[in-house]
Amino acid sequence: MSQSKNTNNTRICPVSRKCGGCQLMNMTYPEQLKFKQAKVGKLLSGFHRVLPIIGMDKPFHYRNKVQAAFGRTRGGEIISGVYQSSTHNIVKTDSCLIEDKIADEIILTIRRLVKSFKLTVYDERAGRGFLRHVLVKRGFTTNEIMVVLVTGTSAFPSKNDFVKALLKEHPDITTIVQNVNNKFTSMVLGEREAVLYGKGYIEDILCGCRFRISPKSFYQINPVQTEVLYGKAVEFAGLTGKERVIDAYCGIGTIGIVASKGAGEVIGCELNADAVRDARVNAKINGIENISFYCADAGEFMLSMKEQNEKCDVLFMDPPRAGSDKKFLSSAVCLAPERIVYISCNPETQQRDLYYLTRNGYKVKKIQPVDMFPYTNHVETVVLLCKTAE
Repeated sequence: MSQSKNTNNTRICPVSRKCGGCQLMNMTYPEQLKFKQAKVGKLLSGFHRVLPIIGMDKPFHYRNKVQAAFGRTRGGEIISGVYQSSTHNIVKTDSCLIEDKIADEIILTIRRLVKSFKLTVYDERAGRGFLRHVLVKRGFTTNEIMVVLVTGTSAFPSKNDFVKALLKEHPDITTIVQNVNNKFTSMVLGEREAVLYGKGYIEDILCGCRFRISPKSFYQINPVQTEVLYGKAVEFAGLTGKERVIDAYCGIGTIGIVASKGAGEVIGCELNADAVRDARVNAKINGIENISFYCADAGEFMLSMKEQNEKCDVLFMDPPRAGSDKKFLSSAVCLAPERIVYISCNPETQQRDLYYLTRNGYKVKKIQPVDMFPYTNHVETVVLLCKTAE
């Protein structure tokens, strides 16, 4: 996408209306922050005063993970880009104001190579074709780059020559992985993977800790603001070096590993077995011995702790956009940690969950919004809850 400026000196994207990914492109950045502050205030100020939102100094090209769908126009042109909001129509894009520039350049190169190598692109309606998606992840601190080629078949014509051609144009790529997804699904990644070049993963540094990132592992998309977000979460936790901490929905262990420096013991729970494996590796990479990870449902794990008369001082919870279910929340209330630090990417579902927690022995003490995704309507919040005296 080419960049231009309107009369308010706001950068404009020519396909923002078709794409729908940046819902606030018509606002200046200060206007966006004001909008998000009001949104969080409307939903959460009934629990406690909302602190001023923390924005970015440079709110462009912050996404360290970029994925593009591949397809053809009716005229036969190979295109790549993003799906139009709520559809599977591909909006052709060459660059994006919020995506990493290097990742966008790599995707353009792949688009050109697909044509020159006479490879096919996937046709969703027919359910056949070769290249479906390209996923690029870059470690902003380490500058390591992973390229994942998501294909409809495992057969890869001229595989070695394709990889060589891509590396010739982008020698800074550190690993290339082929992921096979031959199912009719909205999921981007399939189950089977083959490493075509490099280690099959990259590493990045966040809050002074090193993390391994595999094709399927979740890693925060905006590392600059993630450091702000996690910094606030650990600050709210009030760790003194003695606390027993649970990191629910721990993923690859980022919050728990960052918090382990100030805790006595950290326990991470996660249902995704791949993420748990990465979390254990990450703890080892950082030489952390006071943390352990379990592939388990966090709610059931907390109930089993309660049954064994074990205690928890601090609970970190960072659920998906749908928030936490009643089963998890009731388990948390049953275990009764002194403090709960609730990180949310959806203040609507967080509001619902806070109603439950505040009706069951907890009081909200702090609310901090953080702008993780400039130019979109998404906003993250960190909320501190403390157990009330019975």
